[in-house]
Amino acid sequence: MTLRKRLSLIAAASVAIAVTIAVGASYAIVRNQVRGQVTDALNAQMAVVQQSHVVQRAVPGNTASSGGPAPYDQIVLASGQVFERDGGLDLPVSTSTLRLASGTSRSTMSDIWVNGSHLRMLCFPVNVPVGGQFVPAVLQLARPLNGVDTILRHLRLFLLLIVVGGVAVAAVLGRMASRRVLAPLGEVAEVAQEIGETDDLTKRLHIHADDEVGQLATNFNAMLDRLEASREALDESVRAQRQLVADASHELRTPVTSLRTNVEVLLEGGELDPEDRRRLLADVVEQSEELTALVGDLIELARGDQPGPETDDVRLDGVAAESLARARRNAPGIHFDATLAPTVVDGVPERLARAINNLLDNAARHSPPGGTVELQVGPHGVEVRDHGTGVEPDDLPYVFDRFFRGTNSRGRQGSGLGLSIVRQVAEQHGGSASVTNAVDGGAIFTLYLPGVPAENDEPVAHVGDVAAPGEPVETH
Repeated sequence: MTLRKRLSLIAAASVAIAVTIAVGASYAIVRNQVRGQVTDALNAQMAVVQQSHVVQRAVPGNTASSGGPAPYDQIVLASGQVFERDGGLDLPVSTSTLRLASGTSRSTMSDIWVNGSHLRMLCFPVNVPVGGQFVPAVLQLARPLNGVDTILRHLRLFLLLIVVGGVAVAAVLGRMASRRVLAPLGEVAEVAQEIGETDDLTKRLHIHADDEVGQLATNFNAMLDRLEASREALDESVRAQRQLVADASHELRTPVTSLRTNVEVLLEGGELDPEDRRRLLADVVEQSEELTALVGDLIELARGDQPGPETDDVRLDGVAAESLARARRNAPGIHFDATLAPTVVDGVPERLARAINNLLDNAARHSPPGGTVELQVGPHGVEVRDHGTGVEPDDLPYVFDRFFRGTNSRGRQGSGLGLSIVRQVAEQHGGSASVTNAVDGGAIFTLYLPGVPAENDEPVAHVGDVAAPGEPVETH
């Protein structure tokens, strides 16, 4: 059974119960009223008779305002003999009726049927003259209830029609109301079915009212928003993974092909000039190093899609000092200037070191021989500037893309993944990466990280010999 039918039945049943109770109470009140009028008239006449003490052949009657005399009366002696009868009906006499003559009871009231007539009969003791003396007897007064029964019968029919009509109206109105109330739920079911069939998460529900159903529609739309965002993020992740695989395959093809060619030449043997053999072996070593660096960068990028390790408070100036020492060893022909303000960030030291290393390596690679690379660390993050040719304006939006090689980078060694790793590390630490060209030449790379100044008495861990613990560092 559908929910709409159940609601309609519940509404109809509720109204039926309420109307039945109201109708039953009304009928009981009316019945007691109309039957009470007959009873009151009989009691009024009994009071008139009892005031006379002695009943003659004619039974005294009450006034018209009190209902008038009973149309049927009968006097019965204690022996069971009928002393007087009026009205033409032989009223039934029972043993309990005769006991009234002895005075054991004051009166009895009952409903009787005589010759198809429904009567209400009142019996009470009286004294009647018999043979010059007064003897106890029972006076029976009866009034017809046929008119009352007719009224009550019509009333029952009328009330039954009211009950049936009320239930029918309640069922119709309940169905109409349930249709209106359940319309938004039907819309939810339709949209859910359509989404299941079409896999289209852009569908939304219309909010009809700010009630429970409206709140359900609002929550349903919010759930669809989250599902759509999750789907988009998943699709973007899959697209990025496919792009990474495709780009990696393309980038790996060139060094692998060159390495294989050189190895095949060496395997062929034959007469090779010692200088040519040395050059081929040097190329093999260089290509192996290039492959190692490329694979390492790919692994680093792939790690970015996995849940990161637990973070901790990290002295960013200490990490930068270690990276600075490494850069000086790898690029002895470049002059490095650094200002390292004590700074604490929430992060992973190894990932932060990798990002700073890549920025310093990139700056050294694009600096002229004997050039200067400037490094600044503070609560804003890390800033690295070189004094090379800068970045072409058309290349600025793509510098941090995977495998992108700018105009000024073509022909230089590198995988094109270093700056991608920088942006990935920044985003993992709640920051960002950007690049601009300096007015007087060179490029400025900024790794924005949410940090706070460190207290000067906090120790700097693993800073090598280029930073003094707890103090801003300026090295030249």
